[in-house]
Amino acid sequence: MIIKPFPTSEEAAPVVDRLAGLRLPTIHPTADPVLDAELRQRLHRSELPEHALGRLETLLLQLARIQNATPFPFDLLAFDSPQLVVFAADHGICDEGVSRFPQSATRQRVGQLLQGTSATNTLATLHGFDLTVVDAGVSTHLQPPANHPGRVPLQLRKIGYATRNIVLSPAMSLPQAVSALHAGMDVVHHLPGNVVALGDVGVGSTSCAALLLSRLCGVPLADACGRGGGLDDAQLQHKLEKLFAAATRHRKATAPLDVLAALGGFEIAMMAGAMLQAAAERRVVLVDGFVAGAAALVARGLSPAVTDYLVFTQRSAEPGHRLLLIHLQAQPLLDMELRMGQGTGALLAWPLLQTAQRLLEH
Repeated sequence: MIIKPFPTSEEAAPVVDRLAGLRLPTIHPTADPVLDAELRQRLHRSELPEHALGRLETLLLQLARIQNATPFPFDLLAFDSPQLVVFAADHGICDEGVSRFPQSATRQRVGQLLQGTSATNTLATLHGFDLTVVDAGVSTHLQPPANHPGRVPLQLRKIGYATRNIVLSPAMSLPQAVSALHAGMDVVHHLPGNVVALGDVGVGSTSCAALLLSRLCGVPLADACGRGGGLDDAQLQHKLEKLFAAATRHRKATAPLDVLAALGGFEIAMMAGAMLQAAAERRVVLVDGFVAGAAALVARGLSPAVTDYLVFTQRSAEPGHRLLLIHLQAQPLLDMELRMGQGTGALLAWPLLQTAQRLLEH
């Protein structure tokens, strides 16, 4: 069941950027001090000191605010048909040697997901998540696997065969960026449930994430740039030089949509759209690592209220991810130095949400 916002006489219409053709769904802020006070009273009915549950209490209150969407008094948390969506795409900046992996690695990782052989598949099965893989812009054609029990569905939403090399030109055109955002919205709109976890696959994606963090948050590029898939010192310096070149070329891009088109990736744009749509439908949104966090920055730039619905599940090993979370004033649920992506951090954090759910039942 998708929990829809309770309609009011002053319901706002979706926002339309008439110049770019971007249609943004209406997102309602969730702040509710009265609900917070009531839930804290329920949690502290024992002899526990105030805030004894620490950040678990903070998580519980956020989840309750998201699901408090009707005129009736809030009772219990309900998680229905949790979904994991992994968006896959390649990046033209890989032509500059910013990753130690070839672009073909993206296709290989997607293949593992579709065949059910990756760690992500294991965790999704363990925690009862339905997994969907979305081809947002992989550099080669992807063929859905043959029908077999447990087959992971593949959605073909390809905007292009990888983005352009951002050292030489914008990653994508403005219409492509808008199309990717809309595609991400549409993917989520047609999924069941009220929880969606978002992950990514794509060689070179941390380069785009670092550039988005630097441009949207004013973080020095040297601090935003990390080792990605395990670069050595010389490779890291080379990567940083290429990112400086890209940032310089696109220095006039400052608005969120322009920055996304100039420096982003197709999977980042689709994740941002997915976050916006999920928030508009009052779903809980589990945000995975650095690349998904960069998508959250774009989504927040387009519609600030979206952050009320985002649960930042982990802090990855990328140094830029720590700075991104600080900028968002977000405390991640886990810090396990992951470098995998694909939504693994969101799946590992899921038991904490189930714990919050059970605490309200007793």
